[in-house]
Amino acid sequence: MIRQIILDTETTGLEADSHRVIEIGCIEIVNRRPTGNRYHQYLNPDREVDAGAVAVHGLSTKFLADKPRFNDIVDDLLSFLKGAELIIHNASFDVGFLNAEFRRSGENYGQVSDHCGVLDTLSLARKLHPGQKNSLDALCKRYDVDNSHRDLHGALLDAEILLDVYLRMTGGQGALILGAQDGDGGPVGAIRRLSPSRERLPVLAATEQELAAHEARLTAIDKASAGKTLWRQTANIGVEKG
Repeated sequence: MIRQIILDTETTGLEADSHRVIEIGCIEIVNRRPTGNRYHQYLNPDREVDAGAVAVHGLSTKFLADKPRFNDIVDDLLSFLKGAELIIHNASFDVGFLNAEFRRSGENYGQVSDHCGVLDTLSLARKLHPGQKNSLDALCKRYDVDNSHRDLHGALLDAEILLDVYLRMTGGQGALILGAQDGDGGPVGAIRRLSPSRERLPVLAATEQELAAHEARLTAIDKASAGKTLWRQTANIGVEKG
């Protein structure tokens, strides 16, 4: 079972040492399928939200005043995250803020890498699309993901969008990303395999008319090549081995 969590945060500003996490949005997927389990929380940062940050996500100091503090929810959050691989766009930002919040909550909480693996979709996108724009908005456009309802950033909304982008970007197929790093600077083990529980592709059998046309074409090729039709030679080998 491959358990992953799409995660995004919103913050009061850009520097993790002096600013705080004010929203966390998480969506659980198992074997690349959403389970319906989510974690979403607004947080009181005990400081003013920078005007520039409010312009991005719309979360004001007044709105957050009656919300719980990070220390109040840290145990529930870790219970939800523990043991999963976190899928984050620009993971160094979110992981840096979460690590700072864990430090403020107490030494026993450690850091993100003590509880989870991390896959950075920004690093992945840069390897898949070098030299191109790889913001979340750019990836939405590239992979035809509808983000027209995204007037402002929001942790849960952005996690929902990233879920669609990640599934389309990885395509359900194996991808070995050599040298990729997670949000804590560690290597990302990014071998992706098709899920055994995925929907099976339909198999369409040829009609009798199509088979007859195929056989006629092979006969013509066989005649023109003096019996050297590779298709029939391969088919005969398969029959002999079977």
